Amino acid sequence: MTDLVLHEADPLSGGPVEGDDWLSAMDAIAEDDGYLEPLGKAHWAFFAEDRPNLLVTFERAESIRAREDQLPAAYAMCKARGWSLLTLIAEGETWWRDRAVWGYFDRLVDDAFFDDFDQVLFMGAGPAGHAACAYAVTAPGCRVLAIAPRATLDPDIAGWDRRNLAARRLDFRSRYGYAPDMTEGAGRVWLVHDPLHAPDAMHAALFRAPWVTALKARHTGETIERTLAGTRLIDKLAEDAMAGTLTPAGFARHWRSRRSYPPYLRGLLAQAAAQKRPGLEAMICRSVTRRMRAPRFAARLAELTGQK
Repeated sequence: MTDLVLHEADPLSGGPVEGDDWLSAMDAIAEDDGYLEPLGKAHWAFFAEDRPNLLVTFERAESIRAREDQLPAAYAMCKARGWSLLTLIAEGETWWRDRAVWGYFDRLVDDAFFDDFDQVLFMGAGPAGHAACAYAVTAPGCRVLAIAPRATLDPDIAGWDRRNLAARRLDFRSRYGYAPDMTEGAGRVWLVHDPLHAPDAMHAALFRAPWVTALKARHTGETIERTLAGTRLIDKLAEDAMAGTLTPAGFARHWRSRRSYPPYLRGLLAQAAAQKRPGLEAMICRSVTRRMRAPRFAARLAELTGQK
């Protein structure tokens, strides 16, 4: 396979949208303390400065445009905690695999940018989880919170992953490419994934190192990021990771909040139904209806047991 690198004209990027009104909220914040810097035509770096800790995130431009405040998802969390925020914004499915992004992180290293902070946490999910792990190499001693990260999309290594097939055209073989190797200088890496979801479990298996702690969020599959956000756990996990106090036991305590999160519970019930396991369906319904008002589960339990 020929290595291809995403550049400004590559159609995979989707191209920038016309007009920059969606950037105005970030630009206003940057004027006070920080910056909003274009990186080529498909990426931006948004930095909002505070002290003493820095959170580094990766986000698609379409997500920011769709948000009412048109700010990165982590901005409010950082503002409330007095953290600085650096968000790398991508227009389209770039996976942040762009020479302009590589050059930007090179400049941060040359300027000893990360040395100005007491602690640095890289965070991301899915493709952004790959980026968080891959670029963590630029901040030795940093911490990483990666949610279902992809180790690589190089088909010679991860040919079994049939998701995001178009993104295989991107260069995962050269700079900042193989995410597990790029975490070697990190102080700690926490990897949240669903061990029952084969593609994510196989990627997680490639992150085998003493500094990696696996945290298991079973039965979430492709909805893992949405479930963590819906249960309001992302902020809590980020806070624990930044402090270096995140443990499997602590994660398990946080993860209990899924037991009152309706989309997760409906997913469990649908999975049991698809497997044609009425006994398991009834067990799930009983558990849910004992703890909360859930008409749908009560109705299904009545169907399964013949009771009203």
